[in-house]
Amino acid sequence: MKTLAKLYVCPTPIGNLEDITLRTIRTLEEVDYIAAEDTRHTIKLLNHLNIKKPLISLHEHNEAFKSKELIELITSGHDIALVSDAGMPGISDPGEKLIKQCIESEVEVVTLPGPSAFITALVNSGLDTSRFTFVGFLDRNNKTRKETIEALKARQETLIFYEAPHRIEKTISELFEILGDRKIVIARELTKKYEQYIRTSLKSLSEDFSMLEHRGEMVIILEGAIEEVEPEINKEAVEKRIKELLLQDLSTKEVAKQIAIEYKIKKNDAYALALGIK
Repeated sequence: MKTLAKLYVCPTPIGNLEDITLRTIRTLEEVDYIAAEDTRHTIKLLNHLNIKKPLISLHEHNEAFKSKELIELITSGHDIALVSDAGMPGISDPGEKLIKQCIESEVEVVTLPGPSAFITALVNSGLDTSRFTFVGFLDRNNKTRKETIEALKARQETLIFYEAPHRIEKTISELFEILGDRKIVIARELTKKYEQYIRTSLKSLSEDFSMLEHRGEMVIILEGAIEEVEPEINKEAVEKRIKELLLQDLSTKEVAKQIAIEYKIKKNDAYALALGIK
């Protein structure tokens, strides 16, 4: 017989301890166990809230096999709260594997709303919030990281990354090298005493990193690609020019190449026009 015990996904403050919700506090008080990314970090929060609960370590290195143990506890009737060091578990933090395994095992998962670093940074960035892609941490492998950035080149929505302070300069340089100059906002130490937002451009920042203090995990909010609008062309003028070039005994391919250069249109379009006239 299936029990009513559940897994509660509980977001915790990303800095300011006052940002924890009343519902999260009540849930932490009522569950039987708390699965934490770093028990040493979580115990400080629990002490602040005057909550005493058994803690179970669940981090990126043990989540795959530890999830089974947690599911067994839940199915035997014990409610468990899942927390990460800060923000929403499962977003660039442990939790995704456990949640998937719970769903596969028909264990109910209840996710509470609450603090999230990238949403906070995006809203305060001043960049487009209607469409965005959360990339998270880029791969540390140089080839894979550059391939990921290259794949984002044409994306027109706002792009969001997480980055550690010791890798921020390398990441910014590669973003500028591959994506070109764009507006960028870097948020660091969110909700803390020394919270900082840097609003600049990739070019300016890559040329002067002194404006950026290399402390605290950072959220990068990057402007999406600007859609290139093809200029309107005078079709009659283009066709007249094609006829002139064809009279010079140029091949259709040569004419198309010249038309593409002169009128800044695609070679394929120019070729189709030239072919139609010839």
